[in-house]
Amino acid sequence: MATYLYKLGRFAFRRRRYVLLVWVALLALAGFGAASAATATSSSFSIPGTEAQKAFDLLAQRFPGGSADGATARVVFKAPAGEKMTDADNKAEVRKVAADLRTGSHQIASVTDPYKAKAVSRDGSTAYVQVAYKVSSMELTDKTKDSLQNTGDRAQHAGYDVEIGGDALQAMPETGSGEIIGVVIAAVVLMVTFGSLIAAGLPLITALIGVGIGVSTVTALANVLDLGSTTSTLAMMIGLAVGIDYALFIVSRFRAELAEGREPEEAAGRATGTAGSAVVFAGLTVVIALVGLAVVNIPMLSKMGFAAAGTVVIAVLIALTLIPALLGFAGKRVLGRKARRKPPVEGAAVKVNGGTRWASFVLRRPVMVLLVGVIGLGAVAVPAASLQMGLPDDGAQPTDTTQRKAYDMLSDGFGPGFNGPLMVVADVKGVSDGTAAVNRVHKKIAGLDGVVTVLPATYNKQHDTATITVIPKDRPSSARTEDLVHSIRDAGAQIKSDTGATVLVTGATAMNIDFSQKMNDALLPYLALVVGLAFLLLMVVFRSVLVPLKAALGFLLSVVAALGAVVAVFQWGWLGSVFGVQQTGPIMSMMPIFMVGVVFGLAMDYEVFLVTRMREAYVHGERPGQAVVTGFKHGARVVCAAAVIMIAVFSGFIGASDAMIKMIGFGLAIAVFFDAFVVRMAIVPAVLALLGKRAWWLPRWLDRALPNVDVEGEGLNKHIELEQQRELVKV
Repeated sequence: MATYLYKLGRFAFRRRRYVLLVWVALLALAGFGAASAATATSSSFSIPGTEAQKAFDLLAQRFPGGSADGATARVVFKAPAGEKMTDADNKAEVRKVAADLRTGSHQIASVTDPYKAKAVSRDGSTAYVQVAYKVSSMELTDKTKDSLQNTGDRAQHAGYDVEIGGDALQAMPETGSGEIIGVVIAAVVLMVTFGSLIAAGLPLITALIGVGIGVSTVTALANVLDLGSTTSTLAMMIGLAVGIDYALFIVSRFRAELAEGREPEEAAGRATGTAGSAVVFAGLTVVIALVGLAVVNIPMLSKMGFAAAGTVVIAVLIALTLIPALLGFAGKRVLGRKARRKPPVEGAAVKVNGGTRWASFVLRRPVMVLLVGVIGLGAVAVPAASLQMGLPDDGAQPTDTTQRKAYDMLSDGFGPGFNGPLMVVADVKGVSDGTAAVNRVHKKIAGLDGVVTVLPATYNKQHDTATITVIPKDRPSSARTEDLVHSIRDAGAQIKSDTGATVLVTGATAMNIDFSQKMNDALLPYLALVVGLAFLLLMVVFRSVLVPLKAALGFLLSVVAALGAVVAVFQWGWLGSVFGVQQTGPIMSMMPIFMVGVVFGLAMDYEVFLVTRMREAYVHGERPGQAVVTGFKHGARVVCAAAVIMIAVFSGFIGASDAMIKMIGFGLAIAVFFDAFVVRMAIVPAVLALLGKRAWWLPRWLDRALPNVDVEGEGLNKHIELEQQRELVKV
């Protein structure tokens, strides 16, 4: 592989104008596609195989035109001090608002009268108008949204506190200026690392081109492939981080080759052949981890994984082609002024640096470093034992949003469970006395612990399906509400055996519970698949059994520690104000499996980049301990810079208004910190120092069976020597 990439790097260097033109054309094409694509509708959220999804599908079938997946809004009114919403004047005003809503848009399916629907609190202080739409929130026109907002504003001017909940006014998540700050920090780190404006600019420019192509392609295909807004945000987050890192490693190796006296074209070929091989395998591990999200069998998550994997593939291709091409334009200017003035010496040794000193320290005290690293991460991981999972609702919105204010007003007026009603679907098709069966379901649910109210059943036209709305005592994300869902399902199983009626529980709260359970069930199979495939891949790269095993165990330690930090901040509220956490609660259901996928791929980046340099030194005759020092001498500074860049990019998303993106940004940033600076920089050299030559042990039969991909460049060196001999013969 190294030989092929060497040739590719030299080709891109020589044909740099054509290579640059191709990538600029791809960027323009993707941009045009994104600009001309139809506006994406909302990404449909389905969880195949769960009870909540079965009930949802049944409702769509038995209640046609019911807009089960349509947008909803709750216009919540709070009476002025000393008044009640049941007063005659207030009643008239609320009914006027309801009438205005009905005539305000052709997209409205229904608007309830709160006085007929019993949507007034017991103390009379709060009432709400329920609005159902024919289309999803992303398909609502600006006119429809403005009508809803203006109706609420007019009522507010009349002296009421009016807030609007539901997803009708849902806006695209704002990430603010955080990611821009992340890019600025990345630029500063690159300047410090390279001491050259051109060398620092190359990784940034190429990463932005890659992200531009990736995100524009996602935007262009969003409507066709039913991609949500979070998909492009994730693609940008991952694409920017790996794009900068992969380019960083190629440019760094190119500078090292120039410093040894090689001509720019030869240096570009060697950099692409050696560091490029590491980029390919590092990228492959990230792609495996992201594509592996498909095993969870949740379409939304699979699409997010495929989209992010696509941006990683683009980042790898850019690193292998566009970077050598741009290096052709830059030439020796990627070196700082001092380095350009200094005469190059072939085979010149790199002076002792911080990486050398740190590696030497670890080699002297491997046991102490190993214990401090493992115990430290173990302590941070302790909160992960209290992990509770769920999906964020309006209660997790920033406190200044109308959705959050409406959520709080409903909780105060009707109780916390009112924000997460359960919908029980009774399928009595084929049952001899369907009405009696539904009445029995109603009575059974009303007698369960944790139930505040059970509304009367609503039948479809055929009278073979009924829906019953259940109001729990506790908020949607509480453990007691989850227990209630399980209790209703247990009661439904008994009713089915007695009457033949099928009882299903759905609604947003039940969907969230089923989603969390599905994520839990998929975590171990996903771990086995991703870690297993990556273990085999790393065994091919490093020609070792223990090095890949150590890499996988170190990753597990860092990701559990990162989960512990996420629980401490977002579930317990520690330092919550520092990170803008306005409402503590369960950790997003997809967070553990998502962190495993993304962080595993990124962690293997550092492992591959750092340890391939050690492997290269060991294969070329150095002792195991000296090979560790050599690896750190050449790679530690660059790996640290790459980690700081990734942390900066991910931290930029902590400022997002969307709770899910905020949590993902924090989780990935802290995970990269733990993995890069504790696992790869401390635990890895300590373990290698203790293992010695055994670290590179591989059974002979396995050595013969595994393909030789020549990451350390041994075959490349032979190829170059052969080419040089041929040139001499010609002369």
